[in-house]
Amino acid sequence: MKKRDFFTLDSLSLQDIDENSELIPLMTPEDEEAINNEALPESLPILSLRNTVLFPGVVIPITAGRDKSIKLINDANKGSKVIGVVAQIDESVEDPTADQLHQTGTVARILKVLKMPDGNTTVVIQGKKRFAIDQVTQEDPYIMATVKDVKEVKPEKNKEFKAIIESVKDIALKIIEESPNIPSEASFAIKNIESDSFLINFVSSNMNLGVKEKQDLLEIGDLKSRALETLKFMNIEVQKLELKNDIQSKVQNDMNKQQRDYFLHQQMKTIQEELGGVSNEQELEEMKTRAKSKKWDKKVDEHFKKEIAKLQRMNPQVADYSIQRNYLDLFLDLPWNEFSKDKFDLKRAKKVLDRDHYGLDDVKKRIIEYLAVLKIRNDMKSPILCLYGPPGVGKTSLGKSIAEALGREYVRISLGGLRDEAEIRGHRKTYIGAMPGRIIQSLKKAGTSNPVFVLDEIDKLTNSNQGDPSSAMLEVLDPEQNSEFHDNFLEMGYDLSKVMFIATSNSLGNIQPALRDRMEIINVTGYTIEEKVEIGKQHLLPKQLKEHGLTDKDLKLAKPQIEKIVEGYTRESGVRGLDKQIAKMVRNAAKNIAMEEDYNLKVSNEDVIEVLGSPRLERDKYENNDVAGVVTGLAWTSVGGDILFIESILSKGKGTMTITGNLGKVMKESATIAMEFIKANADDFGIKSEIFNNYNVHIHVPEGATPKDGPSAGVTMLTSLVSLFTQKKVKKNLAMTGEITLRGKVLPVGGIKEKILAAKRAKIKEIILCESNKRDIYEIKPDYLKGLTFHYVSDMKDVIKYAITNSNVKNFKNLEIVGNKK
Repeated sequence: MKKRDFFTLDSLSLQDIDENSELIPLMTPEDEEAINNEALPESLPILSLRNTVLFPGVVIPITAGRDKSIKLINDANKGSKVIGVVAQIDESVEDPTADQLHQTGTVARILKVLKMPDGNTTVVIQGKKRFAIDQVTQEDPYIMATVKDVKEVKPEKNKEFKAIIESVKDIALKIIEESPNIPSEASFAIKNIESDSFLINFVSSNMNLGVKEKQDLLEIGDLKSRALETLKFMNIEVQKLELKNDIQSKVQNDMNKQQRDYFLHQQMKTIQEELGGVSNEQELEEMKTRAKSKKWDKKVDEHFKKEIAKLQRMNPQVADYSIQRNYLDLFLDLPWNEFSKDKFDLKRAKKVLDRDHYGLDDVKKRIIEYLAVLKIRNDMKSPILCLYGPPGVGKTSLGKSIAEALGREYVRISLGGLRDEAEIRGHRKTYIGAMPGRIIQSLKKAGTSNPVFVLDEIDKLTNSNQGDPSSAMLEVLDPEQNSEFHDNFLEMGYDLSKVMFIATSNSLGNIQPALRDRMEIINVTGYTIEEKVEIGKQHLLPKQLKEHGLTDKDLKLAKPQIEKIVEGYTRESGVRGLDKQIAKMVRNAAKNIAMEEDYNLKVSNEDVIEVLGSPRLERDKYENNDVAGVVTGLAWTSVGGDILFIESILSKGKGTMTITGNLGKVMKESATIAMEFIKANADDFGIKSEIFNNYNVHIHVPEGATPKDGPSAGVTMLTSLVSLFTQKKVKKNLAMTGEITLRGKVLPVGGIKEKILAAKRAKIKEIILCESNKRDIYEIKPDYLKGLTFHYVSDMKDVIKYAITNSNVKNFKNLEIVGNKK
């Protein structure tokens, strides 16, 4: 026999007690017969077992820890070595009395007593035969009782009983094979058992059953009945093992991978902690702690908890882990329901706006109105303003001043050239490198949910195969929709209704109509010369002196010199060019100071020419009216208003008309309309109709390198042609603008303010405008209108009435009518 000769109750597992223990042979039929013939002692010391039942013939180890049990074992070991072993009814009782023990037990023989280092005593005992307690004779120092024999009823060895015994053996072997906890050597023990009674007791003792079930088996007197009951429990055990093994085989591969990942993760965690890093568990705890201080609503809170639970279940090594962690970091960084407090001091706000920007009265008025309403209501959807105007007039910097006036955070997004819709709405989390859109990123950076948002160059959004960003802006800039702005990365609605959006644009034509409709358009017109001079004096010069390390004691630039710079060296609506020219003047002063050279602290006109060179951009001045067909028109350009001259000349020919000057289609059509209107009404203008067939007309607009288009020059071309055909002078110091029609109507045009300012710079005294443009004049400050006289017309004949005099031009031509000579 091998060393595994002692058996415990651990699912038929066979465990040895000690490497050097004596070998106990399995019970044979002869041993069984000898035991049955042994006389039962009249009185036995009773040892109570807590968690097991001893069966006849079975060898088991018992650890005795109670004082009564140790004394009983020691006394018995010195004497007959025979004791009575009985199971307790209740395992939890520390010192059971006789009535707390089962009445049926097993006589046992002490085979070996071992003293353990922990003070306990381990005793190896072997069951002999069953008994029943008759009467308890003592309870101290341990229980002694008189006992009586319990006979075992053995069945006849017929085929049925033999089949039962064979089934017990087969199922026992199957259990050993299926169970990973039972060594395969146990099958040898089962095969070598010859006694039927010992086989049943051996299997019963080692089955995975409770004390009650084993006690019930012990008390069954009929061996056949006990064998059948044991067989029933064994079948249940086999079914459990088969089911367990089936499940384990299915999940074994997954478990192996999971365990491998777990161990790698634990190693990585240890390495991170050794290097002073932060473990994943610590990160998760920090996230949960931060989440408690967030002011988000129940819906967002539930979503966050769901997503952080998903992160906890993830393997940190997979790619999705970092995306999920970034996603949760974004949730924690966003200022959910966190708002800065608005400052409702309207007078202070007005001072801030006036301090930073000269002019722009309409814009300042609109901001103060918004603040006033917000102060009264204390809750209002923020407006979507669009500052529309030429470059350099302060649209972007105005947003910064508005933020300071409101006491809000300032955020600027440059939309110029943006062509990917994901820049606005963000990417979906499924993509590698997914990020939220610029709107959400900027809110995270601002730290509040109500900043002033400047959407710079909104007219320069472009389309591409990545989508249409301007269409994505529709939701952002709609006060009725942006309370639930959906970002693809965030996957939740974010409230933008408290954000004050200020868009800037150089041209409204490039903005799609649906987007333009969502914004309140505020026209930021170009500055007048007077305004530019003031801006240069109050803002640009101090800024440039500071940037170049100088003070106002190192350079003094008076208003006349600034005006000379504006008129001679800049042609723009804004002040960026002026800023550059003033910077040149300051740099010249800085150079002279550094080189210790003399220079004029007070800059003169000569100093301006010396530093900046000869004036290159002197504005066109009004020219005399001595030449027929030369008329002054007013034009709007991207850099402000300007005057232009329409020239026309006659030459003998067959009545053709030529137009030059790099003109657009609309402007050429205006010339054609003017010519046809004159032909149709030649008698009213005192023109002989035969002239049209005998002379060619050439119309030219100077500065041919500059593209020109638009209907504004219609009345100017009409006046030029009438002056040409009648050879009459055009009124002195007169300019005009307006669109014409074939039926003789004059229509309104745009850019009136810029055109009026250009006329004043050119020393114009009188201006002809359409009747409908009168409202535009009312919006211009009266100071800018001094010295100007306006003539409002609605009919083209009225234009001629005002514009053409009765005086002949200097080089008067008597237009001959060429006819057939007889």
